[in-house]
Amino acid sequence: MTTKVALITGASSGIGTAVALKLANNGYSVMAAGRNAERTKALASQHKAIRTWTGDLVTSTSCADLMAACIEAFGRLDVLVNNAGIYTAADAEQTSDELWSRTIAVNLGTSFYLSREAIPHLRKTHGAILNIASDWGLVGGKQAVAYCASKGGLVLMTKAMALDHAHEYIRVNAICPGDVETPMLYSEGAARGLDRADAMREADAASPTGRVTTADEVASLVLYLASDDAAQVNGAAIPIDGGNSA
Repeated sequence: MTTKVALITGASSGIGTAVALKLANNGYSVMAAGRNAERTKALASQHKAIRTWTGDLVTSTSCADLMAACIEAFGRLDVLVNNAGIYTAADAEQTSDELWSRTIAVNLGTSFYLSREAIPHLRKTHGAILNIASDWGLVGGKQAVAYCASKGGLVLMTKAMALDHAHEYIRVNAICPGDVETPMLYSEGAARGLDRADAMREADAASPTGRVTTADEVASLVLYLASDDAAQVNGAAIPIDGGNSA
C-alpha cells in the first residue's frame, strides 16, 4: 500500500501542529513547514512520519524550494494544507503599507504559490488542496480589514481553482474556522490587555455553542476532506465556528 503524503504550512504551532499530528497518526507521511525552527523540530520528535522544513514562505522561490524538498523526501504529494497565516488588529486608517502587504503575502500569496507548485504533483495522485481560511473570509470583522481581505480572497481562490482542476480529479476546499484555542488567540487577547484566561472567557462567550473550536477539531475536518469519503466535496468553504457565521 502506498503511503499518502501531506504538506502542511504554519505547522510550528496551533492548527498546523494539530493537522500534522492528526495526519501522521492516520497513516500519512508529513512535510511540516514553519518559521520557528525550535517548534518544528519539537513537532518532528513527536512522530517518526513527520519531517520538517523551516523558512519564510512569502516568495514564489521559497515555496518552490519547499515543494522540491517535499518531493525529494517522499517522491509524491497527495494533500496540500495551506495553513500559514497572520493577524494584526487594525482598521483601514491603522493599516500601514507594510502591514497590508505582509498580510496579503502570507495569507493569500503563499497559498497561491504553493498551490501552483502542487498542481502537477496532485494531478498524478488525484489529490487535494485544503486552504485554512476563516469565518472572517465569509463575513466581515472589526479591526481586521487586511485579514478579512486576505481570507476572503483565499475563499474565492479556492472556488476558482476547484472549477479549474475538477476535471483533473484535484479537489480544492476551504476550511473557515472562527476563534480557535491557539497561540494566535492568546496573542490577540494580549494585544488588548487580556491574560490567557480572560481571552478564553471572552472567546467562549462570543460563540453560540459557548466555547471556541479546538485545533484538533479543525484537524479532524482536514482529515475528512483529504479522504476519499469527501470525493464529491469540491469548491466548498466550510465554517467551523460554532455557528458564528450563521
